[in-house]
Amino acid sequence: MDISKYIDYTLLNPTSTERNIIDLCHVAKKNGFYSVCVSSSYVSLAKQLLEKTNVKICSVIGFPLGSMATASKVYEAKQAVSDGADEIDMVINLGFLKSKNYVSVFKDISDVKLAIGGKPLKVIVEVSELNKNEIIKACEISLDANVDYIKTSSGFSKGGATLTVVKIIKKTVKNRIKICASGDIKDVETAKKYIDIGVSRINVSSDFKIKQTA
Repeated sequence: MDISKYIDYTLLNPTSTERNIIDLCHVAKKNGFYSVCVSSSYVSLAKQLLEKTNVKICSVIGFPLGSMATASKVYEAKQAVSDGADEIDMVINLGFLKSKNYVSVFKDISDVKLAIGGKPLKVIVEVSELNKNEIIKACEISLDANVDYIKTSSGFSKGGATLTVVKIIKKTVKNRIKICASGDIKDVETAKKYIDIGVSRINVSSDFKIKQTA
């Protein structure tokens, strides 16, 4: 199995330099990855570097906490698209979800979805911060908001994807929303396990072992 087309190659460290982004894009091009995922401030640079390639550009919005005002997320998302982002990854408002303020969670997501037009939207639900019922509820709200992907984590919390959590998400969304597994995926063998249970995209960083071990 060639997993290159599943990979979102990611660099979101707050100290990342322009040189780091150049290196990220070079590796993505060399390996034929599906996309790079960068902070919104680096979208324009990534766009220049990846022009005339098939590598797409994801930008994170409301990252990594998800607790900023919806209007701020909308503005950032619009700017990222204007700068060249092909996809938007937004962090859900966990405080609203835990408050059972589901109307505000829905509005937060749907306003960003509306703002970016036809661009794919991934909703980062931060699974390590939620119990099973909260994960299911976040998925149900995302279904109502017509998002394109559920993404398991930002990589900045206490844990990332697990096979058990992804199975819960898959059972909830079925084939109506795709799944991006993110967090703690370090090698091809682990990535394949997620793909085998129905994941459409794998979010990895520079510590991912690109070559499969013998």
